Amino acid sequence: MEYLIPYGLEWANLLVRWLHIITGIAWIGASFYFVWLDNSIRPPAPGSDLAKKGVSGELWAVHGGGFYNPQKYLVAPAELPKELHWFKWEAYSTWLSGIALLTIAYYFNAQAMMIDKSVADISSWQAVGIGIGTLVVGWTVYDLLCRSPLGKRDLWFGVVIFVLIVATAYGLTHVLSGRAAYIHIGALIGTIMVGNVLMLIIPGQRKMVDAMSAGRTPDPIHGQKAKQRSVHNNYFTLPVLFIMISNHYAMTYRNDRAWLVLAFIMAAGVFIRHFFNLRHKGRVEWRYPVIGVLLLAGVAVAIAPSKPAAVAPAADPAAAFATVQAVVAQRCVACHSAHPTQAGFAAAPLGVAFDNAAEIHQNAEKIYKQVVQTKAMPLANLTNMTDAERTQIAAWYESGAK
Repeated sequence: MEYLIPYGLEWANLLVRWLHIITGIAWIGASFYFVWLDNSIRPPAPGSDLAKKGVSGELWAVHGGGFYNPQKYLVAPAELPKELHWFKWEAYSTWLSGIALLTIAYYFNAQAMMIDKSVADISSWQAVGIGIGTLVVGWTVYDLLCRSPLGKRDLWFGVVIFVLIVATAYGLTHVLSGRAAYIHIGALIGTIMVGNVLMLIIPGQRKMVDAMSAGRTPDPIHGQKAKQRSVHNNYFTLPVLFIMISNHYAMTYRNDRAWLVLAFIMAAGVFIRHFFNLRHKGRVEWRYPVIGVLLLAGVAVAIAPSKPAAVAPAADPAAAFATVQAVVAQRCVACHSAHPTQAGFAAAPLGVAFDNAAEIHQNAEKIYKQVVQTKAMPLANLTNMTDAERTQIAAWYESGAK
């Protein structure tokens, strides 16, 4: 039965990843909607019935064949409604499924997924400890800063938090593989976001509901603090969404300054999100998306691969291929095989196997791209492929992959 463990983990990975995407869509969708709603509502006319009821803004909308009229109260309505929907399980489910996915995909296979010995020769337990410690310390520092005087100065607070996240990325890329470092920055941001919901937004809303139930006027400070943390979460969304898909793009995390690449991409996301937040308020500030696009373009140019040095064609194509096949067998087939021997792999990644000459020739372009151009493979260079071996593969491919 032991041989079924990797297969079971593969199914767990699939199902938890699917759940994570579903709940993430629900959470971020709700966040985007309420930020849009909050920025789009308009105050009622002074002295109107709505103003007398304490409504600070309302909005008329049409969707799905029906008309909607959401209203926001400055503090609370006169009476507590019988049914009150709480937006919290979307956040909790996203974080729980994300941590489960992190555990299945990374912590259960830390040697392959988290450790790059060319970066730091650490044990699996050390890698996992660094990952978990990052989440705990990161949330604690963020929360303390929110409660400090700095937390009242939104712009400077945002700058400080951004610098701290980038500094964390710098540190992680010097102890973990680039892919693991990125995913832990995403997990850190996600932990901060769900921590805001669990530790402040929902407790504050409960205090307001409890006050109304007891016949007291709720303290508006709870709503103000919740709003501040909700806005923080809104600006975190685009960076964390990029990180969720970053493992598909080795060009971003497989370079000497992966932390700086991440910093610029996150900054671009913040500028683009700010544009939409302002647009909901009726302000169209094109400079913000322009800055975001320029940052992304700058990153694309900065990390573009340089033209490879000319490689002398192989004098004997058969001998060159025999050498390449030996390298592939030693460095790649542990994972890329119909029957992988590398722990944590039940099947060849993406179904790509190199068990025989035909499969190697069929996937020659993929091998060249992943091994020579991006150096994304072997994963975290787990099998210690040398630069000389990459050059041998380059010479074989550029000579026609015969």
